[in-house]
Amino acid sequence: METATVTAEILARHPVLEGSIPEFERLCERMAFLFEAGGKLLVAGNGGSAADAQHIAAELMKSFEIKRPRSSPSELELENLPFGSTLAKHLEPGLPAIALGLNHSLTSAIGNDFEEPHLEYAQELMVLGNEGDALLGISTSGRARNVLYAMVAAKAKGLFVAALTGPTPGEMGELADLTISVPAQRTTEVQELHEVIYHGMCRALEQHFFGSD
Repeated sequence: METATVTAEILARHPVLEGSIPEFERLCERMAFLFEAGGKLLVAGNGGSAADAQHIAAELMKSFEIKRPRSSPSELELENLPFGSTLAKHLEPGLPAIALGLNHSLTSAIGNDFEEPHLEYAQELMVLGNEGDALLGISTSGRARNVLYAMVAAKAKGLFVAALTGPTPGEMGELADLTISVPAQRTTEVQELHEVIYHGMCRALEQHFFGSD
């Protein structure tokens, strides 16, 4: 997978990320391989990073910077169905990504019924994750217990596990197969650099799958 253009643009605007680039490129390549093989990406973040998890899933599931091709009604098997032509006109291909923690009926039930706290992501992961999928865990501290539990569940189920952290990867770095730690001390600055990294990943993947030859 060619990520050189995205990498060059990241370094031109954020040279502080130079040390993070090798793992960034590895993550892009691994995600491309995963999607090509039919896998999906699960994303879990704590606090403000939970919003980042939703952001990542959104960028992968529909057009981000490139207008993605649409299928004809016959290709989508919508041709003879009600509203089929309308759906075929608007629906786009995407890359399967799920942000964990958005089913509030489930998360509130887990929080009420389980004696141990912070198990919501892990429970979802145990049901939704399969071998051949990946989990991306996001935490500025590298110690978020809810994300850590999800990472352990992912390892047990044979998923590839990546972590996006601040300068100290902590326990997440020890668990992950691949860790991208960004060199900032303040939480807000770590989150800003996280956005640069995951936007770069989404751009590289979109170009790989939907860019013109």
